[in-house]
Amino acid sequence: MRESQLIGNEFYQNLGKLFYYIAMADSSIRVEEIEKLKTFIRKYWLDVDGLEDEYGKDAAFQIEAVFNRLLEYEADPEASFNEFKSFYNNHKEKFNSYIKVLILDTAHAITNTVYGKNKAELIALANLQLLLNKD
Repeated sequence: MRESQLIGNEFYQNLGKLFYYIAMADSSIRVEEIEKLKTFIRKYWLDVDGLEDEYGKDAAFQIEAVFNRLLEYEADPEASFNEFKSFYNNHKEKFNSYIKVLILDTAHAITNTVYGKNKAELIALANLQLLLNKD
């Protein structure tokens, strides 16, 4: 697998970590939040590029796979966000303005799914906004 393809897969895997952090901000994930993420992946993320994973599937499905694995193992959301931050800081060239808007739109959609945003979700969204806009 080429290095650019590996980085592309890592890109989507780290988005899975980010969206897990966003969804877990209030210490629980509802089915509606998972469904909203799946909808955004299929509606928007599949069209971002033509990258495929090692199985020939669109690499954007890595978002869902990583999100589900973190959920299954009840991973620490803060650690997931820190891993995303590290990837972001090391690969800023992957995050053009369109990608940043799509990330924020996806995050807001997840937090708006059930009863609107609560305080914990607003804090998570602010952390994300600060990270993406500090450059």
